[in-house]
Amino acid sequence: MTARAQVGVSGLAVMGRNLARNLARHGFVVAVHNRSYAKTESLVADHGDEGDFVPSESMAQFVASLTVPRTVIVMVKAGGPTDAVIDELVPLLEAGDIVVDAGNAH
Repeated sequence: MTARAQVGVSGLAVMGRNLARNLARHGFVVAVHNRSYAKTESLVADHGDEGDFVPSESMAQFVASLTVPRTVIVMVKAGGPTDAVIDELVPLLEAGDIVVDAGNAH
């Protein structure tokens, strides 16, 4: 996969989905990833005309789609789910990459 996405959003529930859409509508190429690939497919099918999305089935594919230095916004529930995503993500990143933990508990 060629790295072309400028920012990545992992976690495509209501907040993550809308953040990804907003970024895409403002001209960013957005890599999108969700634990359930069906949510990723749904986002692209329902809103692909709003901008440029790069869907990923795996975390490795997601990271590979991002330009360096990578910027990843984690939009999953705070606590264990966020920790699990970050634990899977960090080994795939390099020094200088940015991870934004935007999970919330409510």
